[in-house]
Amino acid sequence: MAARHFLTLNDLTINELSDLLDHASFLRREWQAGKVRNSLGNRVLAMIFEKSSTRTRVSFEAGMSQLGGSAMFLSPRDTQLGRGEPIEDSARVISSMVDAVMIRTFAHEKVDRFAQVSRVPVINALTDDFHPCQLLADMQTYREHRGSIAGATVTWVGDGNNMCNSYINAARIFGFHLNVACPEGYAPDNDLLSAHESCVTVFDDPREAARGANLIVTDVWASMGQEQEAEERRKIFAPYQVNPALMDLAAPDALFMHCLPAHRGEEISDDMLDQPGSVVWDEAENRLHAQKALLEFLILGKLEQ
Repeated sequence: MAARHFLTLNDLTINELSDLLDHASFLRREWQAGKVRNSLGNRVLAMIFEKSSTRTRVSFEAGMSQLGGSAMFLSPRDTQLGRGEPIEDSARVISSMVDAVMIRTFAHEKVDRFAQVSRVPVINALTDDFHPCQLLADMQTYREHRGSIAGATVTWVGDGNNMCNSYINAARIFGFHLNVACPEGYAPDNDLLSAHESCVTVFDDPREAARGANLIVTDVWASMGQEQEAEERRKIFAPYQVNPALMDLAAPDALFMHCLPAHRGEEISDDMLDQPGSVVWDEAENRLHAQKALLEFLILGKLEQ
């Protein structure tokens, strides 16, 4: 049987995603109760990092440990992924020795090529185009605080980046409407927008996009690899800060999320993470539990309580 991969949210059906998110919440409760779980005993996850990350490494490594397995960290110095050795050759060798592979890299093409020949599940832990694992945590967090997100209005404020792209995918799959507020020239990919025009609206004015929203989400203005643009982006994106005044335009019980790390005083005000509607810390922790559910689903082919 061919391995299942998780390269974008589109790789799972809405029923599979719903079951996975329910299981993630169960795993969170189980972990908080101090219960020991050994569902992935003797299983190994290879973690290939070409882009560094605090939360991704900690959540996947801790997650495998909490499920009784182990994780192997591979930095750019430890692999020949696309440097001298074809990606396909690396994939064949690595996937013959482990039970799943997690890749965090720049070009989305790399995870696609790796998955095409891998014997085991491949997980996209972030590329320049998509960040589906973060969306699992975000959707889990919304469900835990507000129930189903179907029919809700979600507002994305800032750069039309990989996180925004994954929110566009999520809008169609989970049945919410996405308002995207971004400066001219920084909108998401046109082809992606065209394919989702029924559930996505693009705004120039973040205040208009935020009106009545049930959830407001943002991210840093300059992602990894865009450091040389940081100063210019700070000027362009200054009107797109999420702050209490913007949240006041949203629904009275609106939530706020940020995938972190956050640059206080830039994309968010200094006090935004501590506002009543902020669920950022639950969102961050849920990376751990959503990914544990994902690992069980992909490696075991099922979810068991």
